[in-house]
Amino acid sequence: MRILARLSIVLLSLGMITSCSSVPVSEYADNTPVMVVEEFFNGSLRAHGIVKDRGGKVIRYFNASINASWVDGVGTLDEVFRFDDGEEQRRIWKLVRDEAGNYVGTANDVIGSSTLEIAGNSLFLDYVLRIPYGDGTLDLNIDDRMYLVSERVLINESVMTKWGFDVGQITLVIEKE
Repeated sequence: MRILARLSIVLLSLGMITSCSSVPVSEYADNTPVMVVEEFFNGSLRAHGIVKDRGGKVIRYFNASINASWVDGVGTLDEVFRFDDGEEQRRIWKLVRDEAGNYVGTANDVIGSSTLEIAGNSLFLDYVLRIPYGDGTLDLNIDDRMYLVSERVLINESVMTKWGFDVGQITLVIEKE
């Protein structure tokens, strides 16, 4: 029982350390170019990225095509990912403004919804992604951080966690065509 109590304290402490170390999106409020979701995520986009395991080793490469459009205030991002091992995944995001003026995103393989946090050139969102795993699925927490570095190029870093532990990272570049 004593070992279990100590383990719980260690896990709680680690969780507190990692949650306190995160830089808020407001830190980038003065950065340019300014992220305007309806402008950048509109039209044809291409993405190129890597997936790393928890140790930092690159385990997959991918390219993606994104068809983004807005109709009656609703944004649709139709994403098709093609991985180096031949796997193909499709994710369709829907972006809608809520009463507070924030965007809320949902997708076919996302559990629940996510509120997009935007400041300056940055866009952050946290969500739970359901991915194929073995004969079933696995739900991962995703901490997505996007930085608009020019009018046509966005860099996206994602940290994947399960039960509070890092299990991998995704880095990608999204370019407007």
